[in-house]
Amino acid sequence: MNIPYEKNQKDRVPFEMYKKMFAEADAAFLSSVSGVPYEEETGLFMVTLMDKRYSVHHPDFVVECLDEDGTYAPLLTDIETKILIIRYLLESRKAAFKGGFYAYADMPWGNHYNQVFQGRCVKRLAFTFGFQMDKFCRVMESVGGKKIPVGDAGYEFAFLDDLRLQFVLWEGDEEFPPSAQILFSDNFSSAFQAEDMAAVGDISIGTLKTLAKSI
Repeated sequence: MNIPYEKNQKDRVPFEMYKKMFAEADAAFLSSVSGVPYEEETGLFMVTLMDKRYSVHHPDFVVECLDEDGTYAPLLTDIETKILIIRYLLESRKAAFKGGFYAYADMPWGNHYNQVFQGRCVKRLAFTFGFQMDKFCRVMESVGGKKIPVGDAGYEFAFLDDLRLQFVLWEGDEEFPPSAQILFSDNFSSAFQAEDMAAVGDISIGTLKTLAKSI
């Protein structure tokens, strides 16, 4: 399938095209290949995104958040997130997490896109939270993040099902700007293309920024 992903692709590649592909696909086959749980009786896929559980109905891609606690549910509101999830259901290949983490540049195609990823995601993370480390820690814990002994503040968390991220920050001061690192679990490359993984950075950082407003 391998349809190119772009941040503003909702204008170039309509979301309705992905919905049509999803509707025409065999749901049981998608589940068997991707490993995403599917209930044939109800027509529901089950995914967990940023510590929230969702059902995704086949064939019409109707999404419902199963954790109605009043906090931010990005899959319900954001077109970029919906495109990422529908591509995940259509294209991902199940792969177990083996415990390793890799930088974007370490992926097979990473060097071709790394400069863009650094500006679009890594620097954005650094300058969003690099001068407010306490808020970073609180917002990471609010999405189930577990502290790791890296940087001035580092957390590992589940982005989507068993696909995990590590966000690491080094605090900025009057002399030096903040810096950051984003690492992907070793099963990410079985689920997403390079362009999708840039969207993963956008979505995760955007979710944290939204949550931080209420912390």
